[in-house]
Amino acid sequence: MFLPIVIYGHPILRKISEDITTDYPGLTKLIADMFQTMDEADGVGLAAPQIGRNIRLFVVDGNAFAEMDPDCAGFRKAFINAHITERWGDEISRNEGCLSIPGIHEDVKRTDNIRISYMDEEGKQHEEVYSGVKAWIIQHEYDHLDGILFTDHLSALKKRLLKSKLNNLSLGKFKAPYRVILPR
Repeated sequence: MFLPIVIYGHPILRKISEDITTDYPGLTKLIADMFQTMDEADGVGLAAPQIGRNIRLFVVDGNAFAEMDPDCAGFRKAFINAHITERWGDEISRNEGCLSIPGIHEDVKRTDNIRISYMDEEGKQHEEVYSGVKAWIIQHEYDHLDGILFTDHLSALKKRLLKSKLNNLSLGKFKAPYRVILPR
């Protein structure tokens, strides 16, 4: 089922998400619905706050970047109760967009390596290291769990230049090819 996506300005996008247990009601269906929503909205990732849930859950699919980074081929998974425990290496600038901020894309610097602990869909705990594009995708979705948007990483000047566009988003003055939930 396609879930409506929460748009910039909605308060849930600024909340810190909470850990859940494997018996969270409807977790398996929720994850399947998040993957479907991400796919139909042509996204690379989707975090639970973007669908109105204040829980530490996100899904990713790096296949769109497989040509740029062959390591992304087949990289499709869910991260439950994710916590980045370490970041290191160079800060790499890449162009980012967000399903909750349709029509806006900007270059954002992110650390090239991360260590993350998380639980998979079967409840198994993992601690893994990711680099390059995979680390970039994960960090973007992970930020949503801490109430951070990619626009928060921009310079003060860039933020001022985008202010009217962001205000228009929160007022519903935009077109998106998917159902949305506006801030009210």
